[in-house]
Amino acid sequence: MDRYILASQSPRRRELLHLVLNEYEVIPAQGEEIVRSTDPAEVVQELSLQKAMEVAKRVQPCDGDRMIVIGADTVVAVDGEILGKPEDRADASRMISMLQGREHHVYTGVTVCCVEKAREISHFSFSEETAVDVFPMNRGEIEGYISLKEPYDKAGAYGIQGAFSIFIRGIRGDYNNVVGLPAARLYHELAEHDLL
Repeated sequence: MDRYILASQSPRRRELLHLVLNEYEVIPAQGEEIVRSTDPAEVVQELSLQKAMEVAKRVQPCDGDRMIVIGADTVVAVDGEILGKPEDRADASRMISMLQGREHHVYTGVTVCCVEKAREISHFSFSEETAVDVFPMNRGEIEGYISLKEPYDKAGAYGIQGAFSIFIRGIRGDYNNVVGLPAARLYHELAEHDLL
């Protein structure tokens, strides 16, 4: 029997993974994130690999079970700059000011590690990109939004599924990718690799 593990404590990823899998465990990755690239698609794949591999190496598989660990990482990119989670209110303000009135791109990288009985680990990674267009926002709207709790645990300082949704003009690509996990792509990748 396969044992599925999500290497993330993100509540949004947990909800989205339930679209793909009925049962899985949550064991968050603990390692320090090391980035060696400036390309957003490469960065998210690198980070998702680090997360999935750290958990795959740390957790002992049960007798006879194949263990499948899923790691994911999301970043926002605008003008060649990668935006992670804001450090503070000023950083959140800076990020939202950069995003308002224009299009930016959201990248999520996913790595799936498969741990066989002999502790042999195979893996594959992919990234998904979604373009997001934001309405122009005035100073009051920006200040109002960053006064909420919502921006501070999200890449790019906004949650598309929350209060920020009223500022989204449109998207091109997978909505769930912007939330934090491209569930449809993950489902098809798992099926293609015979992991469902």
